[in-house]
Amino acid sequence: MSLDAVKALTFDTGGTILDWHTGFSNALAKAGAKHGLEKDWPGIVNELRRRSLRRMVNLGKDSPPEYNFDDSHRVVLDELIAENGLDAITEEERYDIWWTAPHNFVAWPDFPAVLPKLRERFICASLTILSFRIVIDTAKRNNLSWDVVISCEGIGKYKTLPEAYLTGAKWLQLKPEECLMVACHNFDLDAAKNAGFKTAFIRRPDEWGAEGPPDPEPNPIHDIVADGFPDLARQLGVQL
Repeated sequence: MSLDAVKALTFDTGGTILDWHTGFSNALAKAGAKHGLEKDWPGIVNELRRRSLRRMVNLGKDSPPEYNFDDSHRVVLDELIAENGLDAITEEERYDIWWTAPHNFVAWPDFPAVLPKLRERFICASLTILSFRIVIDTAKRNNLSWDVVISCEGIGKYKTLPEAYLTGAKWLQLKPEECLMVACHNFDLDAAKNAGFKTAFIRRPDEWGAEGPPDPEPNPIHDIVADGFPDLARQLGVQL
C-alpha cells in the first residue's frame, strides 16, 4: 500500500520509545533493597504495567476522565505493595517509583538519533496515553525534539477510542490517511487502522523484559513492519 500521502508520523511513546520495564524495575529494586526485601521485581513491574494500561485504555468512553497515567501508576503501585508484603516501602520511596522513575525513563537506543532525520521529512508527534508531563520530562531527559505532544489527557478520550486518533489528526490539520501510527502494540495499531490511519509495527522484543511482549508478532494489516527505527527510516526512504 502506498505511503506517498503520509505527512505525519504519530508515535506511541510508552514502550515503543521508552524502556519502562528497566526504569520501573530498577526503581522498585532500589526501594526494596533499602528494607532487605527480595522479590520478583520484573514480574511485579509487568503487573504494574498491565493493570495501569487496563485503567487507561478507552478511558473517557462513558464519562470525562478523572485521572491521568501518573495517577494510574500511583494507585496500582499501592495495590501491588499491599499484595506483595512491601508495606515497608515509604511514601517518599513510592513517589520515586511512580513519579520520578517514569519521568526519567530512558529511550530505546535506536530512536534518538533517528528522530531528527524523520523530522526533516515528516511531522513527528507523540500521540500517547501517557501524561503530558511524562512525555515532556522524558523528552528533556533523552534530548528528544517532538514537533508536538498530543496526549490523550488533553483530548479527554484515550486510545483505543477512535476519537483519540481522529482528534490527533484534526489537530495536525491532516486527514487520518495522511498519518502513520508507529507502535510496538497491535491493539494500538489496529485501532488506528480502523480510524483510517496508516500503521507501522516496530518490534520491541525486550519491552517486557525476560517475559517477552504479549503480542510480539505484527498483525498482517499493517503497512510497515520494522525491526527498529533505522529500519523504519529506510522503509520510509529517509537517509540516515
